[in-house]
Amino acid sequence: MSILIVDDAPDNLLLLQAILKSAGHAVVLTAESAREAFRHLGMDGADGTLEKSPEADLILMDLMMPEMDGLEACRRIKAVERLRDVPIIMVTANTDPEDLQAAFAAGAMDYITKPLRKVELLARVTSALNLKREMDARKSRERELAEKNRELEQTLQEVKVLRGFIPICASCKKIRDDKGYWQQIETYIQERSEALFSHSICKDCMKKLYPDLAEEP
Repeated sequence: MSILIVDDAPDNLLLLQAILKSAGHAVVLTAESAREAFRHLGMDGADGTLEKSPEADLILMDLMMPEMDGLEACRRIKAVERLRDVPIIMVTANTDPEDLQAAFAAGAMDYITKPLRKVELLARVTSALNLKREMDARKSRERELAEKNRELEQTLQEVKVLRGFIPICASCKKIRDDKGYWQQIETYIQERSEALFSHSICKDCMKKLYPDLAEEP
């Protein structure tokens, strides 16, 4: 899984990248601004529309950055539906409760304080990536279920069931279809069900049509 680090300080980027890679995280991307992070995530700079699949499964976002701070960047990322499940961890030296509350309100799932502590960083990153895996697996199951439901609905629509009033001739027993045409009863039923017919002659018809062959009662 890939991690995107967003920080305007090159030293912080290198430190975070080194810690994560040494812990076995192979794909660690970096961005020195929110705009650069948006490009990694496939967002254009205007309305945040997702142009391609995001390249990050987790974002480490510096809270204080020039031009656009981490709070605004977090809000814009979370406004894109396909990015809402990407966890964002704020990295900040500010532990003021109001600022942290604002970070959570913007969509951040966690925060890490500076100066960084390696054990805490890796623990929070592992927890966030595990959550992302669970969300991805859940969404995959939901897509599979939705596809199966769609197939089931299509199958049910294709099942032909006879119901309601059926106009039938009292003499020849033909049936009038929805277009007003008269059909043999077996033709009508076969077109509207999966029933198959095996023709035979009942005893009453046998006596009427073939009296010499009919069995005596």
